[in-house]
Amino acid sequence: MNESIRSLEPKELWNKFADLNAVPRPSKKEERVIAFMMDFGNKLKLETIKDSVGNVIIKKPATKGFEDRQTIVMQSHLDMVHQKNNDTDFNFDLQGIEMYVDGDWVRANGTTLGADNGLGVATIMAILESDKIEHPAIEALFTIDEETGMTGAMGLKGGLLEGTILLNLDTEEDDEIGVGCAGGIDITATREYKEIAVDDEDLGYQITVKGLQGGHSGMDIIKGLGNANKMMNRLLYAVRGEMHIASLKGGSLRNAIPRESVAIVVLPQGRESAFTSELKKCADEIINEYHQLEPDLEILVEKRDRPEPKVMDKDSQLAFIRAIYSAVNGVYRMSPSIEDLVETSNNIAKITVADGAIRVACLTRSSVESSKEDLANTLQSQFELAGFKVSFSGEYPGWEPKMDSAILEVLSGLYEKMNGEKAHVAACHAGLECGILGQNYPKMDMISFGPTIKGAHSPDERASISSAQKYWVFVLEILKNIPKA
Repeated sequence: MNESIRSLEPKELWNKFADLNAVPRPSKKEERVIAFMMDFGNKLKLETIKDSVGNVIIKKPATKGFEDRQTIVMQSHLDMVHQKNNDTDFNFDLQGIEMYVDGDWVRANGTTLGADNGLGVATIMAILESDKIEHPAIEALFTIDEETGMTGAMGLKGGLLEGTILLNLDTEEDDEIGVGCAGGIDITATREYKEIAVDDEDLGYQITVKGLQGGHSGMDIIKGLGNANKMMNRLLYAVRGEMHIASLKGGSLRNAIPRESVAIVVLPQGRESAFTSELKKCADEIINEYHQLEPDLEILVEKRDRPEPKVMDKDSQLAFIRAIYSAVNGVYRMSPSIEDLVETSNNIAKITVADGAIRVACLTRSSVESSKEDLANTLQSQFELAGFKVSFSGEYPGWEPKMDSAILEVLSGLYEKMNGEKAHVAACHAGLECGILGQNYPKMDMISFGPTIKGAHSPDERASISSAQKYWVFVLEILKNIPKA
């Protein structure tokens, strides 16, 4: 299946992407891809370093005639988001990504593609391997765990890099040059509940929300796409007086908009008609509201032969449902200074209910630290009013735009010259590593760009072939136009 990818142009890029995608590399399980990158650098006889947290640095001298240029850091992250369709049989810990060509797009078979940020990694690998591409001295920085905590960037110590310019290859529109991004904070709310036994005559039902698009909780949050956790909670609220929750599982990763949620509920005999009637009414309303944005949305209500033996008590259940209903999800504030930029948002990413415990995982993002703190405090207050304990973790800073950047001037001028139009210079609502890296390398001039990738963080992730060709030529021109030291 992946052989068709290797024949695509530019072959240097797509072959390295195919090599990389053969290596399992989910976030926090990067041992194999770290070994892969170490072996790659050593085989090229280039200085290859693994730092204390697992980041890989490969250094390559300048080609002839470019020795007087500034040293550049080319940076991408090794890990990928592991999402799959429910009906896809795939083990991210053991299998490489199965890719195929669909018109102008490269896609994966029922899983995320890993183009985020695998195409960036493959770009750097192709340049390191080439003996024909002209470039200044390069320090290739491959970070780990970008998608679930940015611990690689956070753990990178000062003094390991000498480069004065950083090219981050993690932007997902080929006409965009990134100059800033949002920071983030993980918010986790937990609560215990009393388990009560069900009667033998009680009835069991499974409620399923599925078929949502999902997507990147930063880049796609502005689209107003359906959140499976919020939809499920709305359904449960509609029948809150008719049933008890036995278990619930919705969403998976903090940085992915949840696509699916499944709840098991129990109700007394005699309440079946009211229960199914209210659920159908609510489900029809949700589907009607989202039919344009989420045409594949399905809400299923299925009877179970045997109900669960224990369920949540009524008081805890009401507090839980009210907490999720009131919790902020989606865009909280748009930027007043940058048009169409989300300033602050929250993703209610993952909810689990089982064995007497509730856990709600959120990711709050903002390009303004005070606004991020405001929303975090809002969520904390909402959950604490419902009896939850709230903890903050994984906080990382945003990347403040610098419009007088010298490397921005280089890329903007090249883009316009090559394409006959100006690039879109913008900050994004995603969490790039530039802000974190800048803490230990404050004098480094940073920029972000990349090929067009759609549907990142979902099984609909796809990479444009024609865009990759445009991007590759742009990269080669950038390398030849790095300013002198």
